[in-house]
Amino acid sequence: MYLRCLRSTHGSNLNAREPASRCNGPPGASSRESAAALRGPLWRCYLVGVNTINCRRHPGKSCPALPRPPFRSELGERIQREICTHCWKDWLQHQTLLINHYGLDPRKAESREFLYGQIAAVLFGEGEAAEIDTSRKGTITAPGG
Repeated sequence: MYLRCLRSTHGSNLNAREPASRCNGPPGASSRESAAALRGPLWRCYLVGVNTINCRRHPGKSCPALPRPPFRSELGERIQREICTHCWKDWLQHQTLLINHYGLDPRKAESREFLYGQIAAVLFGEGEAAEIDTSRKGTITAPGG
């Protein structure tokens, strides 16, 4: 559980939920800063639960889950169920390397299919993961394919 503080302007409703707790300013604000916050924008704080999963890449370790699927597909649902936020951030960095080194255009279907295949290979260990090889720069086909 952690405390999440949201800022709003006077009279606006940040969230339809009732706050679990309230504060007069951002986390760590002194009483003087809190008093100034009463004259300025409102802060509302909520206790937010973090869902945890047993990440496929960290067996036996409880890790924070993604808040929502990264894609509207079965693959996105599977990633949310089996991959933690840390591994997903690592994948996003690796994906950027793949896009740059292979000259991929994510707007093209063949590039997206290549990246989906790499998600399966890198995150789930299914298939062969592409190596970052600058000699193949500008090609879209997977190594060995």
